[in-house]
Amino acid sequence: MKLIRGYFILILFGCHFLLAQNKQLLYDFSEIPQSLMVNPGVETDFRWYGGVPLLSGVFGYGGSNAAAVNDIFAVDGLDINDKVRNRLVNRLGPSDELSGNVQLEFLNVGFRSSDPDIFYSFGAYLEFDNISYWPQDYAILLFEGNANQLNRRFNLGDLSMRGSIVNVFHFGINKNIDKDLTIGVRGKIYSGILDYNSTGNKGYLVNTEGQNNILNTTLSADLKLRSSGFGDLDNAADDDNVASALVKRALFGGDLGLGVDLGFSYHLSERTVITGSVLDLGFMYHSGDTQSYSLEGNASVEGIEINILEEFGNLNRDFWQDLVDEVEELVPFESSNKAYVTFRPTKINASLRHDFGKPIGSQENCDCSVTAFSSNARTRYRNSAGVHVYAINRPRGPQAAVTGFYLRRLGNIMALKATYTADKFSATNLGLGVSLQAGPVNLYAMADNLLSYQNIAASNYASFQLGLNIISWNKR
Repeated sequence: MKLIRGYFILILFGCHFLLAQNKQLLYDFSEIPQSLMVNPGVETDFRWYGGVPLLSGVFGYGGSNAAAVNDIFAVDGLDINDKVRNRLVNRLGPSDELSGNVQLEFLNVGFRSSDPDIFYSFGAYLEFDNISYWPQDYAILLFEGNANQLNRRFNLGDLSMRGSIVNVFHFGINKNIDKDLTIGVRGKIYSGILDYNSTGNKGYLVNTEGQNNILNTTLSADLKLRSSGFGDLDNAADDDNVASALVKRALFGGDLGLGVDLGFSYHLSERTVITGSVLDLGFMYHSGDTQSYSLEGNASVEGIEINILEEFGNLNRDFWQDLVDEVEELVPFESSNKAYVTFRPTKINASLRHDFGKPIGSQENCDCSVTAFSSNARTRYRNSAGVHVYAINRPRGPQAAVTGFYLRRLGNIMALKATYTADKFSATNLGLGVSLQAGPVNLYAMADNLLSYQNIAASNYASFQLGLNIISWNKR
């Protein structure tokens, strides 16, 4: 049980300060092999590449759309309980979305087939994903109670969260259909390590004037929580064998699922390109070590009611337990080990890009284009600018973002990408990404919300992404 308690503390106090996994800096940054992971239909010009294990793709971020760490823990002479009440409990609402995503690549390899228009890629990565909404009425109940809240209906549907830790194995095919169109598809096998979700909850708690007592309390509940994997890991923790249990579940020893990524790039003209991708269109079947809990029913009570004349000879009776038993009968708490299905958080990307400036020579320093290996070769230009739209499916509707970007190529050695992103979390999100090519070695680094780095503790959002690859470019 220590492992379960610790993990949920991490979720509640850590992931409530994380944001969405938009990778606007990486998207359509074709100098970087990992751009295939956000659009399997991106235009590629590699003969082959290999990511350095555990270093080829590292992604993480943190933040909050309504509160920063500094709001609670700043040394400002204010009582921390007052700050929590004023800046969290009374400030955040049930529409405030708090989510996070961390990814770590174990393997990422790509190579061109004997047909130069076809490029294959495969690999594996670990992904942690969490989405939750601020449970406003639950927080008010915890801090203030409901004794002095006559006729206020506390919404039990404020509780909504979903998260998982999944190992993902993938294989993709990227193909140049003709000079204008490139398409891609990637199949995925999900091996689930942990899963938890509590969505679609309904119900309320309300105090009204009673007839036989001062207050009448009504509870109407339809709440569910489903989880998978916690029992195995909790047992392993008791035996000091967590590492082997994690590896077992990561290597098809836990829950299994299937998914697909789709993408394309299409030239409207020589210098104008539209792209799009759909990622993680898939599901997981949770059948091993599942635990489901539900609280469903309706009850209305006025506390402990005693008729002295009728109960005079039985005053030693446990009237409180009788009340508890009555409520539990009307609103039963049940558990089961049934299997269940969840759908992956599907993501959609689309962009419009215009290239301009002088053409860039090939990686072989010849006069041909960088994609001269193919009869469908396209010239790459020094400058690119455009707009990128992103959306992800979440329990209470999609979360979206719009990004304007500018990309500058400095020969075949360096490329820089600057972005401005607007979403529900920030209106001042400036990002910068750089890709360096030193012979066959590719190093890239990216960061979002650069203005926040003046004071990270007071920031609502910060993210980073970095990687190291070995690349072989195509010869003519």
